[in-house]
Amino acid sequence: MTIRAVLWDIDDTIFDYTSADRVGMRQHLKAEGLPEGYESIGQALDSWREFTDVHWARFADGETDFEGQRRDRVRSFLRTELSDADADAWFDRHVAHYEAAWSLFPDTVPVLDLLADEYRHAVLSNSSIHNQDRKLRVLGVRDRFEAVVCAVELGVSKPDPGAFHAACDTIGLAPQDVAYVGDHPEIDARGAVAAGLAGIWLDRTGLGGHPELTRITGLDQLPGLLRGDTRFGAPDTFR
Repeated sequence: MTIRAVLWDIDDTIFDYTSADRVGMRQHLKAEGLPEGYESIGQALDSWREFTDVHWARFADGETDFEGQRRDRVRSFLRTELSDADADAWFDRHVAHYEAAWSLFPDTVPVLDLLADEYRHAVLSNSSIHNQDRKLRVLGVRDRFEAVVCAVELGVSKPDPGAFHAACDTIGLAPQDVAYVGDHPEIDARGAVAAGLAGIWLDRTGLGGHPELTRITGLDQLPGLLRGDTRFGAPDTFR
């Protein structure tokens, strides 16, 4: 079976979310002041990431909605009760700094160029279409993808097979004809494999492990991987 399309994750796969989030929050805290209970901006940044992970997991599990996880991140981080309006306002001020720090990874556009004529391309993200479609447009790559499919609108998130299948249905291909590229070994790569796609873990940090997964450490390795074998051969090709 031949891979005919690539489904892409966005955050920390083609878009440097971690850097933008930390730089944006650092600037936000300089403007707002360090919240009570934090001894340094570094400590606050680490806590913000931890609360982001906690409340995003709650959203993925259906315990809250998209806006709710944002508000709860703010309340947890500030360690205070806030109205929805006040939490939204604080988060919106953060977003202004965060968006000012947006950037693609340097290997994103070159690899999309290399793969443009050989494969169809679409996005499957655990965020919302409002956020991700706008992000791709601001970054200048929305026209590279024929579809952007997001969990908020689907009502199901990766790694649930239903999310992957919905994205495949959107582009009219069977799962076995599609590869999925993402930065999370469990949510992205293993989830894609369980759904019948060819899952590829983009391990930009060089974390390693998970020898059963197909792993690359940069997008520059992706064209050769896709062209080399319909199921990529041994999963440890790029270990």
